Amino acid sequence: MEFISKSLFWVANSLLIPDIILLLVLFGRALLLAGSFYSQLMIKRREDRRFSSKIKNLSFREIAELRDLLPEKDDSLFIKYLREFLGDKTISKQGDTPLTEAYAEYLLCCLENEVDKELSLSKLLAKTGPVLGLIGTLIAMSPALVGLSTGDISGMAYNMQVVFATTVVGLVVSLIGLVTLQFKQRWYAKDLYNLEYVSRILIAPQS
Repeated sequence: MEFISKSLFWVANSLLIPDIILLLVLFGRALLLAGSFYSQLMIKRREDRRFSSKIKNLSFREIAELRDLLPEKDDSLFIKYLREFLGDKTISKQGDTPLTEAYAEYLLCCLENEVDKELSLSKLLAKTGPVLGLIGTLIAMSPALVGLSTGDISGMAYNMQVVFATTVVGLVVSLIGLVTLQFKQRWYAKDLYNLEYVSRILIAPQS
């Protein structure tokens, strides 16, 4: 039994360094995500000012005007798929549209798939941050308690630093993941509704 306990203790302790490395990698990735999130936030505000009222009051006769509002260098998902709906191949000179309901549904499904990929990093950070932080906390707590029982105050203090550091870093990683996830879910839900509405406007004259 003692051999099994020592083996388990050795395995647990051996996971501390990989856990800390993973936390540092995720923390760096979270910082990059925060930077890109700020850039996306500015883009979404600009898109809302340009397109929200136009799409809300959209009619089939105003489709060409909406297409003229599309920026040339904006590669956000919303603009990318709005181009697919409003591209030159969608509206002919006579004003009709070859867009079918099946193709519109296909584009919306493709958008949902890309949105899921876009949200995957935020979901990963939100879920794994606390887990890795807790793992580091529990692993470092064991030698800290041993140091306390043996009177090794310096060793205990060092391990307690590891305990608090892994907890804080894990929570910060999770916080960034949760905040970006909440905002992005609202953004992409609104984008999906807007694109679905545009597709219905395009398809309606054919019905």
